[in-house]
Amino acid sequence: MNTDQILAASKQKLSAAQIERVQQLENSVVRGDVKAQQIKTFDQLAVFWRDTASAFLPAAFYTAEAAKLENSEKKLTFAAHLFLDNLRGQADPQLKTWMANNARELFERILELNAVNDSAKVGLGGAYMLGNIGSNPMQGILMIKEVADRDPHNMYAQMMLGIGGVMTGQFDKAIDRFKKVVDHQPANIEAILNLAEAYEQKGDKASAIQWYQKCKLLIRNPEIEKELDARINLLR
Repeated sequence: MNTDQILAASKQKLSAAQIERVQQLENSVVRGDVKAQQIKTFDQLAVFWRDTASAFLPAAFYTAEAAKLENSEKKLTFAAHLFLDNLRGQADPQLKTWMANNARELFERILELNAVNDSAKVGLGGAYMLGNIGSNPMQGILMIKEVADRDPHNMYAQMMLGIGGVMTGQFDKAIDRFKKVVDHQPANIEAILNLAEAYEQKGDKASAIQWYQKCKLLIRNPEIEKELDARINLLR
């Protein structure tokens, strides 16, 4: 699946007036010969798809297009994480690969601007790992491990390696990584939830319940609390 197909499928869900608006913006990009004007139009397209159409994929794509033109580390990082942070929740393999390749390109551009940006190196490894791109499935994990071995206090790398451990069924290793994050960041809800899920997948119900309950103490969202209660009750 390519970008043109994704945009075409997204447009099928729009009203006639919305399609006209999108086409006006798209045409202004083609006509615009000033980079600043093109960046502005890409930003407008991103806002339209995000706020008016509630369509994540085209919104992320146009956010990335604006970031590439602007070529700032900050904007590229924001766009890269739009793709990366939504990879785990994407069930469609073709869309997952498309998202991962977009994230990969953006992280590579960041590293061209700043070769010592460890967060971008971890993000790049995450794109390979979560998106299953590249000929070697371990390629992404090795990228992340290089950062973690050099800087054990890089909690982003530790978290990503924990996720990689769960993906490869190495639950004890994943638990060790998530515990390192929780030890350094006791209020990190994502790490605590990942730790609980790793224990659950390992089959250690008591530990899973313990960490789900800790997660409940930090969350102030009734809907999420209900979901956690349901998980806990299933484990009892």
